[in-house]
Amino acid sequence: MDAKTVCIIGGSGFVGLHLANRLAAQGYRLRVLTRRSDRGRELRVLPHLQLIETDLQDERQLTRHFSGCHAVINLAGIANETRSEPFRAVHVDLPRRALAACRRAGVPRYLHMSALGADPEGPSRYLQTKGEGEQQVMAAPPAGVAVTSFRPAVIFGPEDRFLNRLAGILRLSPGVVPLPLPRAQSQRLYVGDRERGVVRAPGVRLQPVYVGDVAAAFARALEDPDTAGRSYELCGPRVYTLAELVAYVGRLRGLRRRALALPGWLARAAAWALGRLPGPPFSVDNYRSGTVPNVCRRNGLEALGLEPTALEAVAPAYLGGAGPQADYAEARREAGRGA
Repeated sequence: MDAKTVCIIGGSGFVGLHLANRLAAQGYRLRVLTRRSDRGRELRVLPHLQLIETDLQDERQLTRHFSGCHAVINLAGIANETRSEPFRAVHVDLPRRALAACRRAGVPRYLHMSALGADPEGPSRYLQTKGEGEQQVMAAPPAGVAVTSFRPAVIFGPEDRFLNRLAGILRLSPGVVPLPLPRAQSQRLYVGDRERGVVRAPGVRLQPVYVGDVAAAFARALEDPDTAGRSYELCGPRVYTLAELVAYVGRLRGLRRRALALPGWLARAAAWALGRLPGPPFSVDNYRSGTVPNVCRRNGLEALGLEPTALEAVAPAYLGGAGPQADYAEARREAGRGA
C-alpha cells in the first residue's frame, strides 16, 4: 500500500479545492472522486492527482477506488436537498458505504466532514442528517479503521457561498436588508460537557472559520494518529452577529446597509418562497438551521496546534472594492464555477 495516497470524496467542492492543493503541496498522491468531473477542472493542474467520475452510492466502485489508499476523506455535503439528491443519501448513506468500503479495501484512516450544530435531534433536516451521519461513523467504525470527524462553522474564503452571497444581496438591496432569519437562537447551556438546559438568545450568532484553516485541520489529522476517535469543532477567533457581518461586508463593498430580521411568520414565508427558486439561495430548512448558534464550545483548531485566521485578515482581499474584476468574480460564483 502506498502510504502517501489519499482519496477525497467531494474534492471538487469549495473545501476540497483548498484541501487538495494543500495535500498536493505536501507530496500526497490524490484520488478525487466526484459525480461530475467537469466540476473539478481546477484540480487537473495539480501533480499526482487523479480526477475520477464515479457513482458515489455504489459501494463496489468506492472499494475499487479506495484500494491502495492510506486514507479516505469524505467532504460530501449539500445545503439543500432535492428529490434526486436527498439529505439522507449524502449525509447518512454515503458515509456508511464509505466506511464499509474502507474496511473492504483495507484503508486504515477515515476523515469525516460533519457540521457545527449537527445533531440527530436538531431543528432542521440538514443538521439532523449531518448529526446522524457523524454519529454512525464515530460510534462503531469497522475494525482497523481509525476515524476523525470535523464540525466546521460556516466557512469563508475566496469564492465562498457565504460572504460572497451576502455581498450580492447587499448590492441588490436598498439601505435596509430584510433577511429571512430568526430573531433569536436556541442556545444550549453546558457545565463542562454536560448539558444544563436551553435558552433563547437574541440575534443570529456566527463564528466563521477560514477555509484554509479547515484544510489545515484535515491535513494535520492525517499526520497525527492521536486524533483518531475524536471530533473537532472548527471556528474562527471571533463571534459576530449577522447584523455586524452585514455592516462589515457593506463597508468592504462601499455600501451602507443594515440587516433587518423579519417577524417569524414572514421570515418563514420568505424562506419558503426562496426555496421554490431553481438552485435555491435559501430554504425553510436553512431557516430552521439558523435557529441554532453557529458558535464553538471548544475550538478544535487550537487543540490541533493551529491559530484561527481572522475574517478581517482575508475578506478584504476578495470582497474589497468594486469594478469589472469584482463583477466578473461575482458572476463566476453565481454561475457555480466555485462549487
